[in-house]
Amino acid sequence: MKNSARTARVTVSADGRGLVSQAGAVLLWETMRVTGLGRGLSGGMARWRAPRAVHDPGKIVADLAAAVALGGDCLADLAVLREQPELAGPVASDPVVSRLVSQLAGDLPQALKAIRAARAAARERAWALAGDAAPGADGGPVIVDLDATIVIAHSEKQQAAPTWKKTFGFHPMTAFADHSASGNGEPLAFLLRAGSAGSNTAADHIETTRLALAQLPRHLRRKVLVRTDSGGGTHGFLEWLTARSRRLHYSVGMTITADIQDAIGKVPADAWTPAYDGDGQARKGAWVADITGLLDLDSWPAGMRIIVRKERPHPGAQLRFTDIDGHRFTAFATDTKRGQLADLELRHRRRARCEDRVRCAKDTGLRNLPLKGFAANQAWCEIVALACELIAWTQMTALAGQARRWEPKRLRLRFFAIAGRLARGGRRTRLRLAGRWPWASDITAAVTRLQALPSG
Repeated sequence: MKNSARTARVTVSADGRGLVSQAGAVLLWETMRVTGLGRGLSGGMARWRAPRAVHDPGKIVADLAAAVALGGDCLADLAVLREQPELAGPVASDPVVSRLVSQLAGDLPQALKAIRAARAAARERAWALAGDAAPGADGGPVIVDLDATIVIAHSEKQQAAPTWKKTFGFHPMTAFADHSASGNGEPLAFLLRAGSAGSNTAADHIETTRLALAQLPRHLRRKVLVRTDSGGGTHGFLEWLTARSRRLHYSVGMTITADIQDAIGKVPADAWTPAYDGDGQARKGAWVADITGLLDLDSWPAGMRIIVRKERPHPGAQLRFTDIDGHRFTAFATDTKRGQLADLELRHRRRARCEDRVRCAKDTGLRNLPLKGFAANQAWCEIVALACELIAWTQMTALAGQARRWEPKRLRLRFFAIAGRLARGGRRTRLRLAGRWPWASDITAAVTRLQALPSG
């Protein structure tokens, strides 16, 4: 057989001119412009700018977010943008960036307030520009998914501790706005916690929800459905959610307790109705039932319903102690009065999208907290949130088709990593992308859409 692999050597030299890598980052700069994020950060962080400083603190934070969106995972990765001033403008040096992060960590409450205010204002603008693609645009509730995750630390960082999964690191709480099946989600809050923090701590769920609600446009804060796993199924969290002044709705996982097991055993056979699969079709081997009337819920918020799902475990699955008669059971609580049980159960099960959002955030700077101090790492989490939001807002406002659902890794490979050549003439700068790149036309179309929008 003849070897068809390349045999000719490629001569490599570092003498190219007018070339830029990561040319697709122009999408991120345009998104910052139309959402007003860059302007908001500059205005909100003006207090940390020295009288004769060259670099704007807001611009530094925006540059860090762009670098993380492009795949960076530490402050030093800002060098990717520093060598391309034609696209990114003047970029601060590593010592300047380090000093700013130290200043923000030393004044953390005010720094977080400034960054979060800029994020909220830019989000409102982004959702307005996205139109029907924005959460809540269809008249339904904005779905906020809460979940905790483990971030492993490989060195002695402040407040890093053993976790409940027998690892060592941190246990942050996250909140994401769900974009439904037509797009990805976007982070609303990252609450950094020590590794020893509990999974069902009501105070942390409440604080994360407060931060998430503050990120939503005001006219949508009364139309919110909060979804969590069983970590949120506590008296303290549900009582806070159901306070009359908040008007929030919930769909919260519940632990299968002895009382719930007894209630499941009392459900008549004809009370089980078929559950749905992800496409909304009846799923073979899975059923749902409402067991509210079989439980004593006097100590829980009024109007709570408990819905149980029963299914046959997939082949090879290991049965658990709570698997009755060979079936696997899960339960959740909701205050929704209307709708078929199968629809409500499917809505709750789609909370699993939050697992994908956490995974994407870990691909965008959250996998490792690069700084030693706890306050500095909380500031880093805000930069990660900004990076994830830039990607999400770019997808909502500029991309079409399947590209709206691409995860960050694919966007970087196909859109952001493309190289280009800068050409100048007629007092204009033109970025020429490779004509044979399969996604070049999609990139240029997205840039054109963004450039047609006014600055935020």
